[in-house]
Amino acid sequence: MIDCHVHLAALRTTDNGCYISPRLLNSPLFRFLRWKHRLPIEDAARSNQEYVKGLLLELRRSKHVEKAVLLGMDGVYDANGMLDAEKTEFLVGNDYVLGLARSYPNEFLPGVSINPQRRDALDELDRCVTAGAKLVKVLPNTQGFDPGNRKYIPFYTKLAQRKIPLLSHVGYEFTLTRQDQSAGDPSKLRVPLEEGVTVIAAHGCSSGLFFYERYIPTFLNLVQLYKNFFSDVSALTLPNRVGMLLRLRRYPETHERLLFGTDYPHLVFHWPFGRRGGSGSFRDIARTDNRFDKQYLILKRLGVGFRSVDQFMTSS
Repeated sequence: MIDCHVHLAALRTTDNGCYISPRLLNSPLFRFLRWKHRLPIEDAARSNQEYVKGLLLELRRSKHVEKAVLLGMDGVYDANGMLDAEKTEFLVGNDYVLGLARSYPNEFLPGVSINPQRRDALDELDRCVTAGAKLVKVLPNTQGFDPGNRKYIPFYTKLAQRKIPLLSHVGYEFTLTRQDQSAGDPSKLRVPLEEGVTVIAAHGCSSGLFFYERYIPTFLNLVQLYKNFFSDVSALTLPNRVGMLLRLRRYPETHERLLFGTDYPHLVFHWPFGRRGGSGSFRDIARTDNRFDKQYLILKRLGVGFRSVDQFMTSS
């Protein structure tokens, strides 16, 4: 199994093209991650190494997941297609992603991030695909663009031509700065779907608003209309998204469109599983400290089917 939704995080060094703002570093989530991963943020290079080391260790210990797609994070771009540094609080450079995937080819696949608003988006896509990128990740809410805007059709056309899947965040975004929450509406993904792009809607098309799951009709409609539409199951054990996980059990006909993912480094909660399937299996899952395996086992016990993303990856 390949996890299609694993985040990189890195502090800025002289040449890695990454950035985390002081505000974000001091937010409750990042403070927790710094503690859990024992990251020495006063030493950027060592902190970055420790993050990757921890990820590799957990992935290599997994019984069910062999590889992970590492995700970059592009920034916010202005009307002229130039990076807006003041509005960008989190960057993970594409070269950093590509370099780590080259260093650890048995564990990592590169999932670059390209904001289609940037003026060199087409050139950057060509450059990254030539360098081995297997997927493009976007987070429109934070990156400040509307994925349903038809001015991005040339970008989507090139994605389809190069046979590179587009993984797009769906629902509300709480971790990073929000530019426009409406950009997380999965109906906006009809534009790249119509251009033939293999689209992966993140988080099971959950709205992220606890048990208010407004996008279920949209999810079912997209599955019915587009053979190139998929959704990943990342983050669906989080309290604000577990409602969608439990609802997906009611639609087994859609499970062949679900792809395995965790949203690492987020935690995987076992409590949505409860005692479904027997107390013994519940205890086994509760004792599992490997996030990849815990996600896998919870989905299996709940009867939520899924596939691996590698079937969409180009071999070049």
